[in-house]
Amino acid sequence: MLWTTAGVVTLAFLVALEITARHYGVPGPITNQAREVVFAPKSGPLLYTSLGLMMVVLTWRQRFVALGAAVGIDVVFCLVRLMAGARMNFGNGALWVLLGYAVIALTRRTGRERLLLLKGVGLGLLLVAGRKTGDTWLLITAKTRPMVLDQYVALADHALGCPSWLMGRLVNATGPIGSDILNYVYIQLPVAAGLVALYQLRNVAVERRFPGHHLVRTFLVIGLLGPGIYMLFPVVGPIFVYGADGGQWALANLWPHTPPPIQAPHHMLFDGLTPRNCMPSLHIAWATTIFVHSRKGPRVLRYAGAFWLLATLAATLGFGYHYGTDIVAGVVFALTVEGALRALARGWDRSATRLVAYGATVFVALLLAYRYLSMTMAENPWGFGPLLILAMTSMIYGYIRTTKGWEPKATVPAQRSERQLELV
Repeated sequence: MLWTTAGVVTLAFLVALEITARHYGVPGPITNQAREVVFAPKSGPLLYTSLGLMMVVLTWRQRFVALGAAVGIDVVFCLVRLMAGARMNFGNGALWVLLGYAVIALTRRTGRERLLLLKGVGLGLLLVAGRKTGDTWLLITAKTRPMVLDQYVALADHALGCPSWLMGRLVNATGPIGSDILNYVYIQLPVAAGLVALYQLRNVAVERRFPGHHLVRTFLVIGLLGPGIYMLFPVVGPIFVYGADGGQWALANLWPHTPPPIQAPHHMLFDGLTPRNCMPSLHIAWATTIFVHSRKGPRVLRYAGAFWLLATLAATLGFGYHYGTDIVAGVVFALTVEGALRALARGWDRSATRLVAYGATVFVALLLAYRYLSMTMAENPWGFGPLLILAMTSMIYGYIRTTKGWEPKATVPAQRSERQLELV
């Protein structure tokens, strides 16, 4: 019943987004996903990562068959596109196999096996649908929020030393190689999440059940809640408002060499195409959860999680997509959502309430400070800068301390007392 309800709600949400997108004259998430059954997909690695998530419920023999079928279908599609001169990409085979196993689950499986296979298919399709849904959400933010708050956020960013301007100069100094690496890390963040999730779900085929909590849950919830905050706090980013990418809508071409001047901020009109997707930084929120979930993996996974977090931080700031204030808010947002979902999986208690309430309070306080205290923050950076870092650090400390108490404590077997000799 729970999974049926979740499926119905998800479908209703996708239909609502499709109708909204059609209202603005563009295809929605359902249409975009349906096109990828035949046309070249936007992201082949994402589709194969989704297939990998579905395959956690299969046996090794079934996995090889599924992967072979996906690759074979992709080879056929690529040959046809090559002869037709169409745009080349791969991933259709992975989507076909995902849909094929959905049909198999409904027609060839019963009982718990059907439910397990449907969960696997749903998990894979949700990762893909999340990407399509995010694209539609970004369009909606641009169409419905013509005024942006970048001037307020840029002023508050002075308290942190305008890190986007500093990182932008560093990334430019690395040349095209550094930019290409960071751009790949930035774009393929869902793939990194899928790899960590594959490790977490590696025993599903043997245990015939999913764990109570895993990375994909947090990843999807962050993607669902984040755009709602975009609607409340629309910000487009420094490279658009203070850089060349803003075109005629930019205030000045200052990024990344000259920080914006400290002057009274105002709401400003911006174009109807650029997403208002800065506050908070969902890329940093996702990278933070990848880092958190990779901590219990093998050493190579822990190193990969740390690398992806640092590289995403460098990319979000170095490409001018985010201000430093967005990063602080993104970390607090991620740990609040992660703490809530972990608490729901283990059972809600007072410590969970304190953690989530504190995270939500800090997050709201940050947004209010950015909006109403930005000038004061810019004029007093040595006071407010450490306060922002302290607010983020306090949430990190609270999360670590609380979740550590949730870990099952290892029981030490009682040692048998040695028999004492008595003097007779």
